[in-house]
Amino acid sequence: MRLVNTTLATMDGDQPYGLIENGTVVIDKATIAWVGPEADLPAEFADHEQQDCGGRLLTPAFIDCHTHIVHGGHRAIEFEMRLEGASYEEVARAGGGIVSTVKATRAASVDDLLASALPRVDALLAEGVSLIEVKSGYGLDRETELAMLRAARAIETVRPVRIRTTFLGAHAAPQEYKGRDDAYLEEVCLPTLEAAHAAGLVDAVDGFCEGIAFTPEQISRVFDKAQELGLPVKLHAEQLSNIGGTKLAARYGALSADHVEYANEEDVQALADAGTVAVLLPGAFYTLRETQLPPISAFRKHHVPMALATDSNPGTSPMTSLLLVMNMACTLFRMTPAETLAGVTCNAAMALSMQDTGMIRSGLRADLALWNVEHPAELAYRVGTNLLHQRIFNGNT
Repeated sequence: MRLVNTTLATMDGDQPYGLIENGTVVIDKATIAWVGPEADLPAEFADHEQQDCGGRLLTPAFIDCHTHIVHGGHRAIEFEMRLEGASYEEVARAGGGIVSTVKATRAASVDDLLASALPRVDALLAEGVSLIEVKSGYGLDRETELAMLRAARAIETVRPVRIRTTFLGAHAAPQEYKGRDDAYLEEVCLPTLEAAHAAGLVDAVDGFCEGIAFTPEQISRVFDKAQELGLPVKLHAEQLSNIGGTKLAARYGALSADHVEYANEEDVQALADAGTVAVLLPGAFYTLRETQLPPISAFRKHHVPMALATDSNPGTSPMTSLLLVMNMACTLFRMTPAETLAGVTCNAAMALSMQDTGMIRSGLRADLALWNVEHPAELAYRVGTNLLHQRIFNGNT
């Protein structure tokens, strides 16, 4: 197939967007065979069946590189309580917070978890998403953590999307281990990680390094086990305070450090030296009414790639729109539209170590999105408007 009469935002090269006017993309089965201006099309591709894109914008398909999209229940009542003046402690005493999600997730079967996740997945696919990272972390026991990962794996058997699974057993200590975080890691988290890896359910390992969660020393135990199993790591770091999570992520060569609002310049330099991507999550920033902005200028200065994601979860970022994430990143974080498009394409691919996607380049997967816009800045500019015309997944329209 040959896509013609389109503006290409290839996200490849040093120029913003990697724009090619009046471009052409040749697709051979599931792979991009050629990219360039229509005038330069090699003769060997001239007889391919063509699709006239009507002058629309073609981008790489979007990638959501940080989600908690598989879970039980919701936290809408807790949201309402907070707005009516309830404190965090009052919400917790009423059964809210992560305890609520853990309870609902433990009560759900794999089929239940899959069924409840699919509407959220469908919302992402409707905005041109082709690849979603899905974390565990709401089971906090062996059976439910494995069930979450199985449900995540099952998504790509019933929807045209790729899934990368991340084990997040070090998300919090459950109620039955309250005040005994080390015992939870030793008795539940680490053995469950081994079992999940043995079952082929894990692509990466994550942790929540924060004053309300686990210390850098505790996360190190989890990352040591990940290294022993040959699994890459990621980390929720410096979201609410700075306790050394970013430097820890860099020390382990993490694929990404996520949130990172409280990262300082020394932290950013560490990420740059390690080749670690900074994943920014404006949905959580917005929902929690945070005021500490991530160090965008330092990321630019030190050439740290910035990815964006929904952080889709029931408590602090109940959103399923990467287009809205892009607008939030521009409005709240002062990122440029070009940076936000890179954040949900090429940089998001880097955050997942998925080298076969994220750009329109010969040899990569034909995962693309065709938009009813004239310029790529429109994708971040519009609020609440989905201008997707067509999603191409694995070469199929």
